[in-house]
Amino acid sequence: MKGVRGVRGNGDGDGGGDGGGDRGAGGEREPGADQGGGEGGNPFAWLTRLPVVGPALAPAVDRLLASHLWRAYARMLRVHWTRLAAAITFTSFIALFPLLTVGAAIGAAALTDGQLHKLEAQLAEQIPGISRQLDIAGLVDNAGTVGLIAGVILLFTGVGWVRSLRDCLRAVWEAPDEKGNFFLDKLRDGGLLLGLGAVALVSVGCSAFASAAVGRAVEAMGLPEGGAAGGLLTAAGFCIAVLADFALLAYVLTKLPGAHPPRRAVITAGLIGAIGFELLKLLLSGYLRGVAARSMYGAFGTPIALLLWINFTAKLLVFCASWTATQRPEPEPEPAPGA
Repeated sequence: MKGVRGVRGNGDGDGGGDGGGDRGAGGEREPGADQGGGEGGNPFAWLTRLPVVGPALAPAVDRLLASHLWRAYARMLRVHWTRLAAAITFTSFIALFPLLTVGAAIGAAALTDGQLHKLEAQLAEQIPGISRQLDIAGLVDNAGTVGLIAGVILLFTGVGWVRSLRDCLRAVWEAPDEKGNFFLDKLRDGGLLLGLGAVALVSVGCSAFASAAVGRAVEAMGLPEGGAAGGLLTAAGFCIAVLADFALLAYVLTKLPGAHPPRRAVITAGLIGAIGFELLKLLLSGYLRGVAARSMYGAFGTPIALLLWINFTAKLLVFCASWTATQRPEPEPEPAPGA
């Protein structure tokens, strides 16, 4: 969209939008003087003032403040990224349950008993603590009614979730608020939701197919369970999950904010987000299960675990969006001969 394009050009080309202004007018500012995203200037200036080692550290500090990673972090600070992540967390939490219910009801009406158990195991792996809250057998018996009610709820919560997520991602791009036709905006958000669902289904389907293919290949080679075969399956499953997450992130980072970031930035941010998401699942799943299982939390155990999981994911998404919105600094023009 034009607003995003305009912000992209203005936010990073003026030398201070993303903290890239390590050279002020007339050279009066210290290197990286704007690098805190408005949060106190250069946070590493004290390092360059240390006796003896200060001058030696100055080039390293300048390189750090000019790096893409730091400028993306400065943008996050400037747009108040924790608030954006909190907004994404709330709307995602509200839309999660009808989304899961619709998916489970559709699957329950078409799957066998063995496949239903596999579905429940997949839910437990992807979203720890939630599988015990979904009565799969009850969904099988009432798939039509439950799916219809949850579908109506999802229509409203899902469209609202897409709008909130789009607004948050546009805020990362520092794009102006959109003021369009109410009904057309709702139709567009509904289309984005359907597109996101289609990408998710294709990604999950490809992931399941590839995982099954790897498993059959291991069986065909006659490798024993555990050991090298187990490690191969684990590594293959991780890589396949990363590819599926990458496809989803590429859609979210480009289509939702209506942005046109460089392909290299999308690939880098998508890989960072996909690998980070899988690592979050690996590192936090045990902790989340422990939180949900503790009797001291009572009925709040699972919601607390889900909110924590969603919030970390939302912060990772905001970082990825900031990475794509942060442009590479333009090289300084070479001085004219004889100047």
